[in-house]
Amino acid sequence: MAAFSNLHKCVVSQTGKHTATVIFLHGSGDSGQGIRTWICDVLKQDLAFQHIRVIYPTAPLRPYTPMKGAQSNVWFDRYKISNDCPEHLESIDSMCKVLGDLVDVEVKAGISKNRILIGGFSMGGAMALHLAFRFHPQVAGVFALSSFLNKDSIVYQVLQNSEAPLPELFQCHGKADNLVLYQWGEETNALLKSLGTRTSFHSFPNLYHELSRPELEQLKSWILKKLP
Repeated sequence: MAAFSNLHKCVVSQTGKHTATVIFLHGSGDSGQGIRTWICDVLKQDLAFQHIRVIYPTAPLRPYTPMKGAQSNVWFDRYKISNDCPEHLESIDSMCKVLGDLVDVEVKAGISKNRILIGGFSMGGAMALHLAFRFHPQVAGVFALSSFLNKDSIVYQVLQNSEAPLPELFQCHGKADNLVLYQWGEETNALLKSLGTRTSFHSFPNLYHELSRPELEQLKSWILKKLP
């Protein structure tokens, strides 16, 4: 498994004093630079802040079952793109360790966990849910754009047995998404809410499996609310 040291990452530095960090995880087959460029194209500028550093890591190459085992930059493997199958826990857990190292680097640099947000698009959002809810519940929050958890996700099992305060969830989903179905995102949100997570869910009527400007502007507002 790739160690943290060779996890490529693209960083948008804060313009002033660094007091908080956002870790933004790309979707399957993309890269840190790829999603940063996409966000730039949609927003007409970087997702940038005076006091918040934004880190876009790139997932290591691994064989990906939905692509018949071809190599792809994915955070974990899936048996299929469906919410109705088991999770590939071995690959999810090993990646949680690698990304956990990235969180630890920020903590060592003086950024406390309650000043860190973790999130992502599509598979990146699912990865963020595992990372935040299972391993780093002290973070300020987690965001998931066009993402879902499998129906029998271990995340739900962990939260059922959790007494600790949970990070707040910000979720967005396009109603026209034909890859990650809108109802998968909605069900994920409802289940997490029923297990005690404070959630917000924003739906976008004509949005496919993509990013939109209104969505990113809402995300930016939420980031500033959580990391003032």
